[in-house]
Amino acid sequence: MSHRKFLISAAILMLPVSPALAQKEDTAAQRAKGLSDDFHNDDMIVVTAPYVDQLDILSGTSVLTGDELAENLRGQIGDSLTGLPGVSSTSFAPGSSRPVLRGFQGPRVRVLTDGIGSLDASNTSVDHAVTIDPLTAQRVEVLRGPAVLLFGGDAIGGAVNVIDKRIPRDIPDDSIHLDAIGGYGSAADDWSIAGSVDVPLTPKLVIHADGSFRDTGDVRVPGYVLSPDLRADLLADAAEETEEGHLEEAEELIEAANQSGRITNTASRTQTAGAGIAYIDDGGNLGFSVSYYDTDYGVPARPGAGHAHGAEDDDDGEEEGHEEEGPVTIGLKQYRADLRGGVNMGGFFEALNFRAGYSDYTHTEFEGDEIGTVFSVSGIEARAELVQADHDGWRGVIGTQVLVRDFNAVGAEAFVPKNSLESWALFTVQEVDLGNWEVEGAIRVEQTDIAANSISFDRSFNTLSGAIGLAYAPDDSALKIGTNISRSERAPSAEELLSDGPHIATQAYEIGNPGFTTEKSWGGELYARWDSNDVQLSATAYANFFDDYIFESETAAEEDGLPVFRYFQRDATYYGFEASASVVFARAGGFDFIADGVADYVHAKISNGGGAVPRIPPLRLLGGLKAHSDNLDLRAEVEWSDDQNKVAAFETATDGFTMVNASAAWRPFGKDGGVTLLASANNIFDVNARRHASFTKDYVPLSGRDIRVSAKFSF
Repeated sequence: MSHRKFLISAAILMLPVSPALAQKEDTAAQRAKGLSDDFHNDDMIVVTAPYVDQLDILSGTSVLTGDELAENLRGQIGDSLTGLPGVSSTSFAPGSSRPVLRGFQGPRVRVLTDGIGSLDASNTSVDHAVTIDPLTAQRVEVLRGPAVLLFGGDAIGGAVNVIDKRIPRDIPDDSIHLDAIGGYGSAADDWSIAGSVDVPLTPKLVIHADGSFRDTGDVRVPGYVLSPDLRADLLADAAEETEEGHLEEAEELIEAANQSGRITNTASRTQTAGAGIAYIDDGGNLGFSVSYYDTDYGVPARPGAGHAHGAEDDDDGEEEGHEEEGPVTIGLKQYRADLRGGVNMGGFFEALNFRAGYSDYTHTEFEGDEIGTVFSVSGIEARAELVQADHDGWRGVIGTQVLVRDFNAVGAEAFVPKNSLESWALFTVQEVDLGNWEVEGAIRVEQTDIAANSISFDRSFNTLSGAIGLAYAPDDSALKIGTNISRSERAPSAEELLSDGPHIATQAYEIGNPGFTTEKSWGGELYARWDSNDVQLSATAYANFFDDYIFESETAAEEDGLPVFRYFQRDATYYGFEASASVVFARAGGFDFIADGVADYVHAKISNGGGAVPRIPPLRLLGGLKAHSDNLDLRAEVEWSDDQNKVAAFETATDGFTMVNASAAWRPFGKDGGVTLLASANNIFDVNARRHASFTKDYVPLSGRDIRVSAKFSF
């Protein structure tokens, strides 16, 4: 049997990790906010670390669920999480947006569904959508720091784990259980609806079905679409064209510079469907699901960008232009199958948990009605964990993970050749409870093989990552302080190694380097948490020191009428902090009055005078006041983002902004009544705002004033 067939067989037969056990009940302040910096304070089932009640390697974990999740639902998961500490978004377009964690994006951030990768192409390029619909999410966990060793040594920035109900975790008490949510957003004429049903067939067998639909128009923005710098460049070009007598070209440039009101070609339509079945009893559980994800979305064009497709000069020395293409749109489909299970055991190991997913993904880039390039990804990811029983304060887990992926791109702009990836890992996380002190450690060994037969490329990378943590909690105190030290190693991605060609959606000519070595880093965290009924405080300071850091940066070169973006490998340093607070400062008339806030900052630079790392978010502060009762929540918040002037070569600065938002949630039948009506006003003062982490921020600002209404039902 070949090595490749062995890996596929292992992935199917060893089947991995099941989500975890129910955790401790959350505090009143957390229940009021629906948001926590410690997943152990939420009583819902989670996928992370079921074997530990207080794993401080997970010091950076946040959770979004309930009404808070419903209020923040957007078309892509990246735009749904930006209110959490340390989280920004790529915001490439409304139809494509991945999370940015601690300034990291791309392959350094894993996006998971129930502990398994999304198995799409979203990490290969910023224009590729994540195939997870937030409308179907029950809970979202954001893991930062050493915690991600559980899910991959490459995810140095962190991981986003979206938990849905497609494989049921419990048997409903009722003969049928229904959940539904629907809403409307004014900024993009955003209509959405989703629903699910769970039906117990026997006391141990339950089936599930769900579906969702979202339709949006072009996004409305205040003022000019283009940033001041880009608009000035186009007007200067128009003046030059006028002087040379090219009046038609000048008029086109002026028209592009003066775009306002709407971002053209940003509409989207998404529909999903899923079904699952699970057997659950005291001895364990076994479940299976199938799902379908289908989206079509526009990719806004950079005004003034050339797109010549390798046109050559004619006999007179003039460049032969390419016929103007239609707007770029993307049609994406994914068929997926998932398996999850667990067996309760006795002795040294108390449980064996497993989880697996298979995906067949196709992504087509259209130029008008013409097919440009077709990307396809098929893959399977699987993981298994043996959970150790508690022996005098010592507990932990030993696990393995397998990923097999085939990637292909066919068309004029297949900037990455057909390639395959095979990855296999062993990992363990251990904790020793010494009373007031806890010692934790994790280690992960991983082998990654990347091959592209068409160019005779075949390389193997062996990586070793580990972390150790020490935490102290005084007796009868809500305080916990600790530190983590980690050493991470990441194999370069196929895109970083093999890219060489024009990419229509990003309007760039991208060039990798097949000679890259592994990326290594040392990281450290210091954190403090206070967790009482009325007060929750969390602060983390962190730093990462990279050897052979891989990054993509624009160069002065041009190829095929497009700016050249090349991958480089240099040493780099990241450091920053993230903090959050939630305080119940008064109670009156059945309401808890809560003040909360988030702050985060990251600084990243290339060593030896290399300048700033591209697309790093600036300092951000967010503060809010909330009145919470069983029937009604009222909230107002202000988000301030600083200017970002620490920019890489050829990168433009980004102006800061201040946005004011307000929301209300009404539960007419009480907190257990099953009905919540929500209304929110976002960007109330209609400010022009841009995320510096976005590749398209100079011509895709954030939406203007957005009035949203939605209703959530659970019976």
